[in-house]
Amino acid sequence: MFSVELLLDPETEAAVREDWDRLLAADLPSSGRNPAPSNRPHITLAVRDRVEPSAFAGLVDRLPVRLELGGTLLLGHRERFVLTRQVVVSAALLSLHREVASIAGPPEPRYTNTGPDRWTPHVTLARGLTTFRLATALRTIRAAHVVGEATGLRVWNAEERVVTTLG
Repeated sequence: MFSVELLLDPETEAAVREDWDRLLAADLPSSGRNPAPSNRPHITLAVRDRVEPSAFAGLVDRLPVRLELGGTLLLGHRERFVLTRQVVVSAALLSLHREVASIAGPPEPRYTNTGPDRWTPHVTLARGLTTFRLATALRTIRAAHVVGEATGLRVWNAEERVVTTLG
């Protein structure tokens, strides 16, 4: 599995990491629990079984793209929830997403939520929250309104655990 991801400017990333740290301090699930250097706040633009990372290199010229982190957004998964920050949709962000989707090709059935007209831009704060822990997590995070930029682009190869940073 490969994912094409937007990286956040340092201030926006710091705001997300502060919420990751708040969750950790409360002994709750947090995306900050993974110590790998590749683990950083990002916005997934596309997920596919296979992509060629270099095919996206030309998109770096379209950065930076203005971003706005809105409120919290819950994504359901069985009896557990994913707590995220909503990324407010803009024309520039949608245009970039459509170009990435065009290069990546049609998504496989399990990744259709990253295809055009089905994509929900977000930054993940925590996965696997039960209803009880979700309530605690919502009280714990700050989720401050943030206006920033997407300043980088990368491709994550989950199978080989390799990041290709494009810019």
